[in-house]
Amino acid sequence: MGAGLAPGDLEQDLGVWRTLHSDIGLAMASATSLDIDGDCAPPAALGSFKWSWTWISRPGQVVSFVRLVALTRGAGQDPDLGVKTRAALVTAQGRGWRGVLTDHERAWAERWRSSEVEIGGDPAAQTALRFALYHLNGAANPDDEHVSIGARALTGDDYLGHVFWDTEIYLLPFYTLTWPEAARALLMYRFNTLDAARAKAVRLGWRGALYAWESADTGAEASPEQVIAPDRQVVDILNGTQEQHVSADIAYAVWQYWRVTGDEDFLLAAGAEILLETARFWASRATPGADGSRHIRGVIGPDEYHQHIDDNAFTNVMARWNIRRGLDVAALIRERWPAQWTDLWARLGLNDPELEAWREAADTIATGLDPKTGLYEQFRGYFGLEPIDLAAYAGRSVPMDVVLGRERTQGSQVIKQADVVALFALLPEAFADDTGRANFRYYEPRCGQGSSLSAALHGLVAARLGDGEMAMRYFRKTAAIDLADCQAAGAGGVHIAALGGLWMMAVFGFAGLSLHHEGIAFDPRLPSGWARLAFPMQWRGRRIRIVVDQSQSCLEATLEEGTAMTVLVAGARYSLQTGQPLSVPFGAPHPATDRTLQPSESLS
Repeated sequence: MGAGLAPGDLEQDLGVWRTLHSDIGLAMASATSLDIDGDCAPPAALGSFKWSWTWISRPGQVVSFVRLVALTRGAGQDPDLGVKTRAALVTAQGRGWRGVLTDHERAWAERWRSSEVEIGGDPAAQTALRFALYHLNGAANPDDEHVSIGARALTGDDYLGHVFWDTEIYLLPFYTLTWPEAARALLMYRFNTLDAARAKAVRLGWRGALYAWESADTGAEASPEQVIAPDRQVVDILNGTQEQHVSADIAYAVWQYWRVTGDEDFLLAAGAEILLETARFWASRATPGADGSRHIRGVIGPDEYHQHIDDNAFTNVMARWNIRRGLDVAALIRERWPAQWTDLWARLGLNDPELEAWREAADTIATGLDPKTGLYEQFRGYFGLEPIDLAAYAGRSVPMDVVLGRERTQGSQVIKQADVVALFALLPEAFADDTGRANFRYYEPRCGQGSSLSAALHGLVAARLGDGEMAMRYFRKTAAIDLADCQAAGAGGVHIAALGGLWMMAVFGFAGLSLHHEGIAFDPRLPSGWARLAFPMQWRGRRIRIVVDQSQSCLEATLEEGTAMTVLVAGARYSLQTGQPLSVPFGAPHPATDRTLQPSESLS
């Protein structure tokens, strides 16, 4: 086996190993057979997992070779791991290779039935989405609540398999709406690493839970503190201590899962505690200032070109949202499940004065919103940085921080990836009236797209705003990350967050899906090249199929399983019932975005 594994038992048909650092047990059992004209030919054993056969070949001879392998994992020195692995192999042998293959095909057929996105009129987009769905469906394990999905999923070892905010923001929407069992397991991984998040918060001087920027098996911070640059200089890595929005991102995924599934068992057993402890962190992190506002200083937002900044809009608004959801879940459990609330209240050491302090913190956190222009300042002082015309660098083959140099990039308005735009994608309600459009017009041309995470959220927002041409440019850019021939980093694995972003662009962008307490809403804006968009989804135990037909300007919703529910289409409310497909026309797309808005301009 590979590096990092210590061998244990090695037998002819069974091997048991454990990882050197995390003490995870791995076992493999194998059975092979060779049949010649229906007769089993005995092998000669050559060593662990090695056999050989010798026979005289004759014309017309029928030779069949079958090898079945069972793999299992367990914690540490599990004495029964080999026994369990052999038992799994015996089960597979009982099914036979055809039975194992049938089970495999049946499982994949169910995954495709629950998640396949169909696009009419754009074969390239269809191929890109099927590629994305294949990897998304293969990356999750709903049966293991102690693992998550690394930045390159199961396809490569870039980032050492560490888990980032990518999982909650770019992947959980897909799993929550098509495979809630997998979504629940992924969120339980975060619950099972909550103690490590608490320890990190305490270590840095705060309360509650601050999740690791890079997380592995225990949830302890895995981001390095320093690296050696190509010029042999030591570079400090601040992400592990300053990129703190990850706690709010995880809370966001928990809340969205709860809204979509109504999974009360998860909320009471795990979700509420995550929401409360992350809310507690932000309430302690936001420091009162002389101006009467609370400030979150010394952070890194999604735009990693600018470090140790104050009042990053994404971080602060997400923190405010997180605190308010903590208060919401406290009120909900207190009212509906008083016994569970008494236990949670005592176990977390909560009290009414603390909850009131949370409310004050949420109400006074500085957001950077300029009421005159409607623009969020990405962080304090951003508007005063050097403007850079990125159009002058079109066609570059390296990121902008390489072109400009680290120091000049940090002093400029060049953005690595969606930041305020990401906030608009996640919390559109934070952008009143037309301010979302204004912020997108301002920040989109300032983004150097230096991350594989960025294009998808830009495309999603462009689609919601009705700029189908721009949205499709970002869709194709996202698809090209793994499918184009020019990717030198392909050996490190697929960019699973970008693949999740493709699904988000199709469903949340072009189909215009949004989630509400009372039901789901659609405001379709298909790009000109798409004749049709169809996809399945789940909502609180129901299975629904959505078809958007461009030629008919019509959305059809079919409730395949479950009780009647409310659906909103283009702002109008409808009742959706089993066996009664709903066909609703929708209006023309909204006007496309136009020129860049400057911070001094009025929106009137």
